[in-house]
Amino acid sequence: MANIKSAKKRIKVIETKTLRNKMIKSALKTQIKKFEAAISNKNVEEATAELKATIKALDMATSKGILHVNKAARRKSRLAAKLNALNA
Repeated sequence: MANIKSAKKRIKVIETKTLRNKMIKSALKTQIKKFEAAISNKNVEEATAELKATIKALDMATSKGILHVNKAARRKSRLAAKLNALNA
């Protein structure tokens, strides 16, 4: 356990940030699962709407520093490819 006041504060801050990051990651995973479910149901309209929401969630996670920019871009590309394969 930390003895120095600033170290104790850092522990508190890290816990708070960890909880925020977990919340955003969890919401992102849930959104991706919704999109995957729409794809598996072959519902194009719902999948299109879910893709838009998923891209927004990916961008938010990137802006918060939770995901790397390239990883988010790769995921968006792969999700869009799945939707395009459904349309074709």
